[in-house]
Amino acid sequence: MLNPYGKQSIDFANPQAVRVFNRALLKAFYGIAHWDIPADYLCPPIPGRADYLHFLADLLAEDNEGVIPRGASIKALDIGTGANCIYPLLGHSDYGWHFVGSDIDSTAIAAATTIIKANGLSKAISVRQQDNRQQILLGLLDSSERFHVSLCNPPFHASLDEAQRGSQRKWRALGKADPKRKLPVLNFGGQSQELWCEGGEIGFVTQLIQESAILPGQVVWFSTLVSKASNLPPIQSALKKAGALEVKVIEMGQGQKQSRFVAWTFLDKAQRTPH
Repeated sequence: MLNPYGKQSIDFANPQAVRVFNRALLKAFYGIAHWDIPADYLCPPIPGRADYLHFLADLLAEDNEGVIPRGASIKALDIGTGANCIYPLLGHSDYGWHFVGSDIDSTAIAAATTIIKANGLSKAISVRQQDNRQQILLGLLDSSERFHVSLCNPPFHASLDEAQRGSQRKWRALGKADPKRKLPVLNFGGQSQELWCEGGEIGFVTQLIQESAILPGQVVWFSTLVSKASNLPPIQSALKKAGALEVKVIEMGQGQKQSRFVAWTFLDKAQRTPH
């Protein structure tokens, strides 16, 4: 299709088009030959996901004399990895890190496992199911496990209705609400647990913070995306209450979209050496 500038472009309103585009990007730039996800599961835009990983790599470099740590000795935990398994795939390709991905959805776990095996990555990436849907970290990790970083793309909305309204606002803002054009309710797809949860983003992230304080030494840097800047004050308040020693808010931007993530640690500088 032609974009507003008369150039050939992908129809980003079509989840199937985004899926095919992602598959091509992963093969061309990340060496991922086999990638597919079930219908109606979240199909994320690759550049924004890559940015999050690159900023996390820079964060780890701050504790490693300015050098980004690479290789299998660096362990990362992807909370809510989804059927797409996108963060582990990108992170391993770019930095050689080893990943554990978690999810509450058995279909997502099965799809991610298929991708991992099809690309011969079983030694570098594993996924596991969080069987207790009321917990995020608790019950997921073995007490002996240690990770250098965790990452998370939390559910943004507090209900399905809110998710749908948010998507409609997004299309209006982009000037794409053409009544003659059939648009998906949610342009990147997504199952309910990927899009909303009770308490919305603030509720989910607050619980993640509370659980991280129970496991303070198992992850050097915890982190999560935060979709709205207005959600930062209650999140920062929760981190102060949890006793985080250091908190960073990292701003990112891809095109028209501004995003950010919050990272926190319960360890001092001497305890945070990557190797």
